[in-house]
Amino acid sequence: MLVLLPPSEGKAASGRGAPLKPESLSLPGLADARAAVLDELVELCVADEEKARETLGLSEGLRGEIAKNVELRTAGTRPAGEIYTGVLYDALDLASLDTAARRRAGKSLLVFSGLWGAVRVGDRIPSYRCSMGVKLPGLGALGAYWRAPMAEVMPEAAGDGLVLDLRSSAYAAAWKPKGAVAERTASVRVLHSQMVDGVEKRSVVSHFNKATKGRMVRDLLQSGARPSGPAELVDALRGLGYVVEAEAPGRPGRPWALDVVVTEIH
Repeated sequence: MLVLLPPSEGKAASGRGAPLKPESLSLPGLADARAAVLDELVELCVADEEKARETLGLSEGLRGEIAKNVELRTAGTRPAGEIYTGVLYDALDLASLDTAARRRAGKSLLVFSGLWGAVRVGDRIPSYRCSMGVKLPGLGALGAYWRAPMAEVMPEAAGDGLVLDLRSSAYAAAWKPKGAVAERTASVRVLHSQMVDGVEKRSVVSHFNKATKGRMVRDLLQSGARPSGPAELVDALRGLGYVVEAEAPGRPGRPWALDVVVTEIH
């Protein structure tokens, strides 16, 4: 099983470990593309702080984030699973997983990134600020920039097993499964169900959507479930107590769409 995750806007501080070693990152086929983004991002942030702030979409209060990018090549690193924070990662709580579940997380979790393309949670990276929605002056919109290199490496990364896609739309734009891989892919959204005047109303609640996805991945990792495809994933999630509504694709070469329905927000 390969689980595709979005990163988090908020990130922990860079660690005290050795500086970035690009050659050590997973998916080495992305090395050249990563180098190009890294070079342009650092150059932008060194040369013109105001332009960098506007390009990165930062408020005045977040101007200090630019300094992270200036020091990307020299800052200490820590595992990506520690760098990414926020609602989904708090709920996932990688640090408290048992040994077997942490091992499964290292093999199956892949975090998409505007700067790195995608990294595994064990890859050591510095803290940074660069979302997939950024449009760099030389490379253009990163969502479009990453499509070609990701198309080269992702089919191999996906292998012949299930792909559980939990990315937000901005990060999903960087790679869309096709063909046989798409048929083994399940995308998930979380719906909050509540009764209003005797009528069920469903809505997407962003904060709880992320938290539920984090808990869902955690439960799958802890359980040791090994679903081979979307249908088996539905069974596994239901076995873990989730209410899941599944929609098989209407034609070949399309992913499955799964709704996880919840009645409590926490």
